[in-house]
Amino acid sequence: MLKLYATILKELLLLRRDRAGLLVLFVMPAVLVLVVSLVQENVLKTIGGTSTRILFVDKDRNSLGETIEDRLREFGSLEIIKELDGQKIDEKSAREAIINGDFQFCVIIPGGITEAVRERARQLVTRSLLTDDIPLKNDIDVPDLVVYFDPTVRGGFRSAVVSSLNMAVLSMEIREKARIFSELLPKQMNKIIQEAIGPYVSEKFVEDIPKMSLDWSSQRMMGIKEKLAFSKDFETIPTSVQQNVPAWALFGIFFIVVPMAGSLIRERQDGMLMRLLTMPVSYLTLLSGKVIAYVLVCLIQFIFILIIGKLVLPFLGTSMLEMGSSPIAVIMILLSSILAATGYGIMLGTIARTYEQASMFGAISVVIAAALGGVMVPVYAMPKVMQEISAFSPLAWGLDAFLDIFVRRGDIKTVFPEMLLLLSFFVGTMLISWSYSFRQDRTGV
Repeated sequence: MLKLYATILKELLLLRRDRAGLLVLFVMPAVLVLVVSLVQENVLKTIGGTSTRILFVDKDRNSLGETIEDRLREFGSLEIIKELDGQKIDEKSAREAIINGDFQFCVIIPGGITEAVRERARQLVTRSLLTDDIPLKNDIDVPDLVVYFDPTVRGGFRSAVVSSLNMAVLSMEIREKARIFSELLPKQMNKIIQEAIGPYVSEKFVEDIPKMSLDWSSQRMMGIKEKLAFSKDFETIPTSVQQNVPAWALFGIFFIVVPMAGSLIRERQDGMLMRLLTMPVSYLTLLSGKVIAYVLVCLIQFIFILIIGKLVLPFLGTSMLEMGSSPIAVIMILLSSILAATGYGIMLGTIARTYEQASMFGAISVVIAAALGGVMVPVYAMPKVMQEISAFSPLAWGLDAFLDIFVRRGDIKTVFPEMLLLLSFFVGTMLISWSYSFRQDRTGV
């Protein structure tokens, strides 16, 4: 036990002298978590993930503008702005604000559109009720709504806003057509009955025809209920913090391969490893001490990143990191991920011949594994081929497990497959390291 303790202490002292390595392990993932989380929080505003301010210019000042405004307020994530600096917005100033990037989009209600819609509805209903080929006036032109979009607004959010506006316009069109239909129908029926029966029919007979209620035009018969697919009855929407904190924490943990492989190579090149092996201590004890030392460092690193997610990011305006309801599952996945990273670092340090080889290959391979694992781009947004390849990335296993806990409220049973994969990766890399080291001792190559 004393030998193992001495080995752990030796590794920690060596790592403390490697200031560049410590900088990579602690500062880099912390900066990435801060920057990427804040950037994605702002991106969510442009795609409808958080409340978005829109400009609303109503030149008509009639019922259609009020209907559209109410419909946009029902949209939920929109804040309607009618004034800037205490003054009413006109189309020119609104367009300039969109061009400058101050707002995502602006809705312009043209003047006279309500009356034009009513006249057009009357024309269409009248035409549908006519039985005689009586020529009507030319079609009435209805001015179009104008929506100015910021070019950075994504297509999905743009389609949602346009769809909401279309629903508002359609709602008013149906109501106007129904109103005019209920107004013209008794007159048309009176005309048809008098033509069929003659002038002897009582006018009171037609007057007694009940008028239609217009409430049906706005009453829905069927609704849509949104539910999130969780294993339990929790309703939490994943945030940029929940995505980025575990993702970049894993990225930092796997970057342990650079200082770890470098430490092994320096010990081998300086002859320190040979001197240690001449003492009454086994190679397994030396490796175990190295693994435990770096596990402790990664634990401190992860706690540091969690503090940023819990305290620093909310102070900067993002949501607080929610870690689910199974801390034991978090600890188990964290330890499995750290062991996978240390195993990869030992394998790389055993196989590489120079520090330059280890540092270059280690850094590049971790970046590639992070890209494939969904750290930089979510896996579901990748092409199908890349999604299949990402299933082989250890960072994908770790990140999926953390998201299962943080977002989907999973437990140890939920993340057991990922934990088994990470531990298998650790065992596999350690076996490769041992066999390669054994072959070197036997052949001297």
